Amino acid sequence: MSSNTRVSKTDYYEVLGVSREASDQELKSAYRKQALKHHPDRNPGDQVAEEKFKEASEAYQVLTDPNKRAAYDRYGHAGLGGPGGQGSGFGSSPFVNGVDIGDIFGDLFGEMFNVGGNTQRGSQRGSRQKRGDDLRLDLAIEFEQAFFGTETEIKIRRLETCTTCGGLGSATGRGPSACQQCQGRGEVRYQQGFFSVSRTCNACGGWGTTIGDPCQACRGETRVSTERKLTVKVPAGVEHGTRIRCTGEGDAGRSGGPRGDLYVVLTVRAHDFFERNGHDLHCVVPISFPQAALGAEIEIDGIDGSLTLKIPEGTQSGRELRIRGRGVPYVNERGRGDLIVKVIVQIPKKLTRVQRELIDKLAESLAVDNKPASPGLLDKMKDLFN
Repeated sequence: MSSNTRVSKTDYYEVLGVSREASDQELKSAYRKQALKHHPDRNPGDQVAEEKFKEASEAYQVLTDPNKRAAYDRYGHAGLGGPGGQGSGFGSSPFVNGVDIGDIFGDLFGEMFNVGGNTQRGSQRGSRQKRGDDLRLDLAIEFEQAFFGTETEIKIRRLETCTTCGGLGSATGRGPSACQQCQGRGEVRYQQGFFSVSRTCNACGGWGTTIGDPCQACRGETRVSTERKLTVKVPAGVEHGTRIRCTGEGDAGRSGGPRGDLYVVLTVRAHDFFERNGHDLHCVVPISFPQAALGAEIEIDGIDGSLTLKIPEGTQSGRELRIRGRGVPYVNERGRGDLIVKVIVQIPKKLTRVQRELIDKLAESLAVDNKPASPGLLDKMKDLFN
């Protein structure tokens, strides 16, 4: 990169497609859409999609942190340099708007702006340890499995520490040695006029160390891709979109660094009979006219066994009856929601001669005046219910 090149980043609000007044829920919804659209698993080999996924994740991380968001709203990307974006807006980071001030203007200019210069970066050189990446797995489960909870076996592909070299990356076990090109600094300096310009060392990639005899199994990367089987415990009462964190089940860290985490995101399949709303279950049950008119007790199938539903006398079609404590369990807590049963009075499409005669006699005793109600009466009824 030449000294007159300027690197700019897309506005985080534009990345997620939200307004600057967006709520946390709006940010979450927008991020989910972007993540699902550009996730690398759905776009294998698509570098553009991968970059957009990373960009959306970065935007969401900043805008959902009150301190970072406030700093970003005030200073833009420059405000994210230090903790909470305080002070001058550059914080302690050597990066401003994606440009490394220390690299471009050297240690002197970096100290003038209190961005740490090369001293801070130098403390990170010489160590190839790095935490492993977090992984995500989408898991589809049945409605009953979400209700009762389950344990299921999954397969994931992740980076494991190379067993051939023990994670050293070296075929002989010597491990990394200081880079000859940058003398272990991780960067190479050039003099340009009055300024000392630093560039990341191409030989070691900025690590400050190289492996002269790379392991044949991992090619010096210290990790290899491996398929693993894991058992995931799904607690009772989870819902669609629940994210389960499996600590330490992500990629292995580089050169002995800590492992990342695995996040299992649940997709709950729909049920043929029950529908969930929060912790309540809803269903529809047909009943006959005599049951609605006279009242009755009927047996219905609950998701966890049969139960008795009491239908009051004179129940109207479409009425909802609540059975307390027969809904969805609270996750990792005691108690359950309710089962709400909507009853629909079933009208027979065909009648026998005897049935028709009986209904005719009933109709005579239940004569109803079908004349339209007057506008004045309707207005009175509106006033009454308002």
